[in-house]
Amino acid sequence: MRTSGNITIRGIVQGVGFRPFVYAKAHGYGMRGTVKNLGSEVQIAACGERFEEFLRAVAKGTPLSRIDSVEVTPLAGEPPAGFTILESKAGSRSGFIPTDVAVCDECIADITAPGGRYEGYWATSCVNCGPRYSIITAIPYDRERTSMDVFPVCSPCEREYTDPACRRHHAQTIACAGCGPQLALLHADGTPVRAAEPIREAAALLDAGAIVAVRGIGGFHIACIEASAWTLKRRLGRTEQPLAVMATPEEAGRIADISGDEWKQLESRERPIVVLAKRDPDAHASISNLHTIGIMLPYTGLHHLLFASLSHPLLIMTSANLPGYPMITDLGQAVERLSGQVDYILTHDRRIVNRCDDSVVRDGFLIRLSRGYAPKRTPIDLGERCILGVGPELNANITIYRSGFAVTSPHVGNVRNPATLAYLQETVEKIGGIIGADYDRIVHDLHPQFLSTRYARELAEVTGAELLAVQHHRAHIAATTREECVGIAIDGVGYGDDGTIWGGEIFAGCVPDYDRVAHLEVALMPGGDLATRFPERMLYGIMPTEETRDLLASRGWSEVELAVLEKQVAKRFNVAETSSTGRVLDAASALLGLCRERTYDGEPAVKLESAAYRGRAAAWNLAFGSKDGREVFSTRSLLSEAYRRMQAGERIVDIAASVQYNLARGVAAMGVRAAEERGIPRVALSGGVAYNHAIREAIRAEVLAAGLEYVINKEYPLGDGCISYGQVVCGGSAER
Repeated sequence: MRTSGNITIRGIVQGVGFRPFVYAKAHGYGMRGTVKNLGSEVQIAACGERFEEFLRAVAKGTPLSRIDSVEVTPLAGEPPAGFTILESKAGSRSGFIPTDVAVCDECIADITAPGGRYEGYWATSCVNCGPRYSIITAIPYDRERTSMDVFPVCSPCEREYTDPACRRHHAQTIACAGCGPQLALLHADGTPVRAAEPIREAAALLDAGAIVAVRGIGGFHIACIEASAWTLKRRLGRTEQPLAVMATPEEAGRIADISGDEWKQLESRERPIVVLAKRDPDAHASISNLHTIGIMLPYTGLHHLLFASLSHPLLIMTSANLPGYPMITDLGQAVERLSGQVDYILTHDRRIVNRCDDSVVRDGFLIRLSRGYAPKRTPIDLGERCILGVGPELNANITIYRSGFAVTSPHVGNVRNPATLAYLQETVEKIGGIIGADYDRIVHDLHPQFLSTRYARELAEVTGAELLAVQHHRAHIAATTREECVGIAIDGVGYGDDGTIWGGEIFAGCVPDYDRVAHLEVALMPGGDLATRFPERMLYGIMPTEETRDLLASRGWSEVELAVLEKQVAKRFNVAETSSTGRVLDAASALLGLCRERTYDGEPAVKLESAAYRGRAAAWNLAFGSKDGREVFSTRSLLSEAYRRMQAGERIVDIAASVQYNLARGVAAMGVRAAEERGIPRVALSGGVAYNHAIREAIRAEVLAAGLEYVINKEYPLGDGCISYGQVVCGGSAER
């Protein structure tokens, strides 16, 4: 039996209290030796009669750590008489830094304990909770390499920091009201509000109906009570868009029908926004006019203190930035950009180094990969090359592969504007710098005009890295599985091999070689992007008939507008071709009068889904054809049947449910036939449309009924938040 050894533990072992954890275990088992951080590994030199017990204990790690491997080698030389924590060194960088997590129950108890040292202090944290990624500037993770470095600890905090028996032993974020970051309440113009207790005063203003910007861990939120929802929406210019709320657990249970798994997500360390079905689909319409609502529980000390002072159990809590743009993190930007939107600003003086939006989850699937879940570190063997995936255009993030791990950044946004492109570049630089990336290959979307594609080219010129273009939907499937499969990709838009816009695709093969074997019927988008904003255009593009023309005329389209629309389609002037699933759902929503103008991403489709939630689906006859040797599902036939039933007086909610169900049946049928014809045992599903519960479950049922394996991604978003990871997977699988 060994009584000594050098123990090397690799993984996420920085910023998780690993050294004080080892120190405490060493004292508990009577060990002599040392422990030090070396980047992505902890090295322990230990000697003692209970060495094997000590080894098993430290190999389990701390609550926030992730252990990749534990290696033991013989100990050289004599260890010291006691056990010592040594200074950190850079070392390996494969482990990365843990994500920001919710304040723990022990710290909440400290904050609320009368007379305690941390009573009422908003930034209370310990080794098991609080900010990590949002405050780090470099590794190794020590206070001097975080934005806490400007707050020297006081003597009481220093005692706790050096006390092995304390939960804040070597907690780099340790702070109290005497030495830590401070809060301030300001008017919207940045001038101070005279308030001895900023949180209590902010709560009183919120209760009175004011709209308050609140600086959090990764950026600013805009908060208000439900009675102020319409005022906020008008100020933001987002009258139709649902807003997320933060609520007490009791209020969340009153609003929504929450399953056991959904409660686990709500109460997890990650504290995401969870999209939930309302108990009453018509309730809280000023917040969400859908059958669903996004809810998160308080996840910082500031949130808990705010709710303790509020008389309302719910706050609207939406990101303080334009949709698709980076979160506001700087007070100066907040004062400048939120003028006219908020009445007050509750802020603090701890710098946000790395912005991080709230994560969003629905039915256990990630919609937005961000705070709590990202940066996401995935073990995967893609060889020796260092690979960067710069992501798509919408809902972008980046992924870097190095030394057996892929690291995916938090959500960046829509890279259609210089501000978000700059944030994408900043993210590449920061994460690349932290993990020591030196790129051999840079992977980008196939679309030649994306700003991210341009950035990839420019970076390749600087670094000498090889460039690789990967088609959008193939990246979707590669992110889902590396095994041979038939891949179903159903989403909005993605640039195809033929220069048209894909989005309802069936592939067969193995990464990176996927053959396009079937797809939705190609339709026209009159006016290009205008057909996305005004889905009635998309309806006419799919179904350019007299009946559609008459329907649009009855809704107020002028003869001039109709003549232009007809001419565009007939002459194929200023039109795009698309097989997009999302555009079919848009057209159906327009046909049924549910959404005539899109004011936020996905609006027509989610309004169709919300109507369908109340309806009952029926199986319709499906029409298939072929084009260029590929099977094609006729979406024109689908919408024609919907129109016929609408004219016959069938309930709109039932037609909506049937459109979704039969679209799913058609897509699944093509996937199943492709798998059976090629002898492929599994079908993979990806794409933003797969968030639609009814469509996803209908496809799943058809695949399983055919005796095939069904594969779907639970680790990355089904939408475009998985693309950068899929790009890296393709980049690591492709030959030079």
